[in-house]
Amino acid sequence: MCSPGEAPPGPAPAGDLPPEWETDDERMAFLFSAFKQSREVNSTEWDSKMAFWVGLVLARGRRRGAVRTCLRELQNGFERRGSVPLGLGTVLRELLRRGKLQRESDFMASVDSSWISWGVGVFILKPLKWTLSSVLGDSKIPEEEEVLIYVELLQEKAEEVYRLYQSSALSSHPVVALSELRSLCAGLCPDERTFYLLLLQLQKEKRVTILEQNGEKIVKFARGLHAKVSPMNDVDIGVYQLMQSEQLLSQKVESLSQEAEKCKEDARSACRAGKKQLALRCLKSKRRTERRIEELHSKLDAVQGILDRIYASQTDQMVFNAYQAGVGALKLSMKDVTVERAENLVDQIQELCDTQDEVAQTLAGVGINGLAEMDSEELEKELDSLLQDSSKDSLDLPAVPQKVLSAPISDAELEAELEQLSVSAGDLAQKTPSASSEPKTALGLNL
Repeated sequence: MCSPGEAPPGPAPAGDLPPEWETDDERMAFLFSAFKQSREVNSTEWDSKMAFWVGLVLARGRRRGAVRTCLRELQNGFERRGSVPLGLGTVLRELLRRGKLQRESDFMASVDSSWISWGVGVFILKPLKWTLSSVLGDSKIPEEEEVLIYVELLQEKAEEVYRLYQSSALSSHPVVALSELRSLCAGLCPDERTFYLLLLQLQKEKRVTILEQNGEKIVKFARGLHAKVSPMNDVDIGVYQLMQSEQLLSQKVESLSQEAEKCKEDARSACRAGKKQLALRCLKSKRRTERRIEELHSKLDAVQGILDRIYASQTDQMVFNAYQAGVGALKLSMKDVTVERAENLVDQIQELCDTQDEVAQTLAGVGINGLAEMDSEELEKELDSLLQDSSKDSLDLPAVPQKVLSAPISDAELEAELEQLSVSAGDLAQKTPSASSEPKTALGLNL
């Protein structure tokens, strides 16, 4: 990107720029002008211009998917009608202050990256130059060729590398060759420098560790998305060497198989041509090759058997650690619990339950005004007797009249019935005095 020999990218596409980029010349002239030396002169204009360029710089990096940039690359990308923004250096310093950008050298120096050979010049020379420039108050920092890193984008792409490895066949063992990992991430990392930066970010997060063994770099990944990688030990190196041996043996077997097939075809061709001796030599060569293949197969089986045992032992170790953690947790949870204390607690609970039952029975036996209520069985017997008595008693009700109602009575009939009633009442009045005198006589006699 900004390294020697690399051509800087051209201007940004029109779709990546705001609408006023081509329509509002006055606004763009203000935005392309340099920042005032002090923000206090006009803080509103200063903040407006800074917000515009900060958003544009960060959006450009995310759209391009490149974790690295520099002042020259941004000037070329934001060129407008032959002019470049004069305040981009101030914008980059502000982004560095906010932590949105970071100098590549500062990032690499913060990680133990001695395994990166091309970083020596960056580690030793440039930090000294930047330190002196900062002390002397050089306003030209950051320089045009100084490489800067998009911090958030670097973290996101490092996470993608880790997930890509976890979903690949290489994750069968935590140790993998750096060259194999580079081939796996070819579509995600456009160049080798970006690939190393992503590995440095993972190493900074303690999710990978890298070791150089016999001139070859090997990478060890952490198990699990949120786990921390453990230091590479002799077991990891031994397993990696076994895996390399397995790969070499498999390649050798494949090569010998092709050689044996070729000897077989040569023997057929010699037989067709009548060259019997040549055909016999080809068959002998084929048998020797097949014997070598069988020997290699036995060695390959032995190596695979050892790897299987190692994987099984690692699984057993994981299960053992899980059991050990479970035992520790169980001991903590049962720390103050004993059989004697449990029996004593059960006895106390039973005693309290019996006391509660006695209290409930006592309270239930007290009626209103202190009188005991009748027993429920006696109440049921009394209710049965009442039901039996009520079923024997019959009610004396008048008989239902059977006479059919006649037609309505006329006035003449009513008058005749009234006269009869009057006569009957007169007779009754004549009889009443004589009837009432007799008791008086009797009463007087009794006296």
